Amino acid sequence: MTPPDRPRRLNLQQRSTMAGEAAAAAAEVETALDTPVDPTAAAFFDVDNTIMQGASIFHLARGLHRREFFTTRDILGATWKQVYFRVVGVEDPEHVADARNSALGFIAGHTVSELEGLVEEIFDEGMAHRIWPGTRALAQMHLDQGQRVWLVTAAPIEIARIIARRLGLTGALGTVAEHVDGVYTGQLVGDMLHGPAKAEAVKALAAREGLDLTRCSAYSDSSNDLPMLSLVGDACAINPDARLRHHARQQGWRIRDYRTGRKAARAGLVVAATAGAVGGAVAAGATVRGRGHH
Repeated sequence: MTPPDRPRRLNLQQRSTMAGEAAAAAAEVETALDTPVDPTAAAFFDVDNTIMQGASIFHLARGLHRREFFTTRDILGATWKQVYFRVVGVEDPEHVADARNSALGFIAGHTVSELEGLVEEIFDEGMAHRIWPGTRALAQMHLDQGQRVWLVTAAPIEIARIIARRLGLTGALGTVAEHVDGVYTGQLVGDMLHGPAKAEAVKALAAREGLDLTRCSAYSDSSNDLPMLSLVGDACAINPDARLRHHARQQGWRIRDYRTGRKAARAGLVVAATAGAVGGAVAAGATVRGRGHH
């Protein structure tokens, strides 16, 4: 007899696969004509709290809020729902579906070129100074070895591409928002690039680019990224949450923590329940008040 949750589980897997394949298809590939010195090895970096302090989607939302894309009440309402889901562990299927269907709704009606221009501005004003120098150095180490380096993030691909470009990386894999004739519909292609979807994206990119995953590296702060970290031959926990730190020690993975002692302790207590909730809330729940602003 098929378990009652089997269809829903398959649906989640299908959405993750679709999101991963969409992210890989949209990934920027280096424009240089020269073949990489080491073409079968690459490195994959999570962004939030790995490359950058805090959640990139939160920094984007704050910048868009200043530009009157949506109200403070919209953000607070969405944040409360996400905190409740994460802390209490109760996820009403209808609420989750609504959140997924409205994910990135705050850009619906706006053009791709408009958002890309705003992300450039917002990166300069709220993100550039939050890049962790230690993680940036690790990414550069892979580049210096002739390997390609991709960011892999649940944030919109438009944010990920600009961060990758500014850091001189190869490209990025991120959540793909549907757009028609250059205008966002407010819907996603598949689902958010989170957890299993990241692993699917890396596998799809590896197949396309001829990468040997046993020779690749992956970096993240979150146990949610264990599917991606477990794919590669060289995994490293950066500023890890408690579960990832424990798993990394068991597996003999490298661990790097670039936070101060106080910040690390505080982050270990609240990052899963709060920081991730804020980032997810902005992406999944913010309703646009300013869709007429172009």
